[in-house]
Amino acid sequence: MLMAHPTVLRNLMEEYEALTLLHASEVGGPRVRQRMDDVCYTLCVATGTQDVDTALVAARYRLPGARPEDDSLVTR
Repeated sequence: MLMAHPTVLRNLMEEYEALTLLHASEVGGPRVRQRMDDVCYTLCVATGTQDVDTALVAARYRLPGARPEDDSLVTR
């Protein structure tokens, strides 16, 4: 499976969270609702999942420093 770059995942997560805080799926116009759908779909594809909640968990897990054995933040 292709893996999305951590920056892409972080950006998608931030956009999803912003749209969620604004209640975009309930009060936004058609373009905003479409963007929310697009972000959810892209998160699912990027993480190989089928629902946005699972996609968010998977995306967080793939970010640098998410796992105890992850040494991506250690300088050598």
